[in-house]
Amino acid sequence: MTPGKRVAKTGNEAVAEAMRQINPDVVAAYPITPATEIVQIFSQFVADGLVSTEYVAVESEHSAMSACIGASAAGARAMTGTSSQGLALMWEMLYIAAGLRLPIVMSVVNRALSSPINIHCDHSDTFGARDSGWIQIYSENVQEAYDNLIQAVRIAEHPDVRLPVMVTTDGFILSHCLEDLEVLPDEAVREFVGKAQKRTCLLDSFDKPITLGALDLQDYYFEHRRQTAEAMMRAYGAIPRVAQEFAARFGRSYGFLETYRMDDADVAALVIGSTTGTVKDVVDRMRQQGKKVGCVKLRVLRPLPAEELRAALSAARAVGVLDRADGLNAFCGPLYQETAAVLYDAQHRPIIQDYIYGLGGRDVRPEHIEEVFADLLNAASAGRKTQTLRYIGVRE
Repeated sequence: MTPGKRVAKTGNEAVAEAMRQINPDVVAAYPITPATEIVQIFSQFVADGLVSTEYVAVESEHSAMSACIGASAAGARAMTGTSSQGLALMWEMLYIAAGLRLPIVMSVVNRALSSPINIHCDHSDTFGARDSGWIQIYSENVQEAYDNLIQAVRIAEHPDVRLPVMVTTDGFILSHCLEDLEVLPDEAVREFVGKAQKRTCLLDSFDKPITLGALDLQDYYFEHRRQTAEAMMRAYGAIPRVAQEFAARFGRSYGFLETYRMDDADVAALVIGSTTGTVKDVVDRMRQQGKKVGCVKLRVLRPLPAEELRAALSAARAVGVLDRADGLNAFCGPLYQETAAVLYDAQHRPIIQDYIYGLGGRDVRPEHIEEVFADLLNAASAGRKTQTLRYIGVRE
């Protein structure tokens, strides 16, 4: 295994450092809080000659993704970063990037979508884009953000996949907070990432020209969308293979999800992102009180690891889904929908309850998680739901 160097960095600094080591051909970006620092720091790397990247400062996030699409279609390794309203402004282009099978990698710093205007964390931005054809990887901490971005390049460019990937970090909670980080040697990262896989591109040859983004009506549109769907299915196999190679080289292992004290858990909390640490602390505290609680952290949302999620949760008597986004459908949050669909065919289907928390950066405290577990234990004891949806930490 290749050892790294221990440093203290924020999430934004860690992501920018990973981008420097990857040394992409093109980065096109428009700054937005709280992701601004990523491209700001990287632009300084460009100015200092530390990378050979062509940095394109564009006039909007829509233009940023458009420039990445053009660069990737021409055969370049392209990256960008954004957040919240910036991601929303890219919406049209997200679908185009995935539909054209372009292996763009984007760092997204999770931030609430307006209105009202808010610059702090929730997952409404990336959850809104979950059906755009992008692979989505979520980070619990700064180390994961760094490691995930490095792996994302290999996943996106895998010949069985060739889909864009977004790697997320929670705004301000991770993006602006210092944490301990093991930074790998430049040579080791570049060796792991390697040269971009050869693929058909616009500038391959004037003798055999290709067309991208042509009009595609009833005759072939369905087949081409099915190809994109098949690529996402194949990503289900590519992601663990890349993770296994990363673990063999660098000693850190990642899966689609992570279970914590789930072997004999009566109830479980399903969580995404930085709140996982808080949930784990509460699990430890309640275990000391003799309460059989556990935690499942979902790292990869797309492709949805249905089999792994079903296996992790179906042994519990009750599951609480922690949603840091509101579906605004008068019923439940988006992660609850995914979880309920996964567990519908489970041989043993636990009680499933939804808890929306932390919108707009609202703090989630240990006592909030204790409330969730107490509620789940009551539901498990009664053998029925106490409710489908509950808002945690909000003033009534």
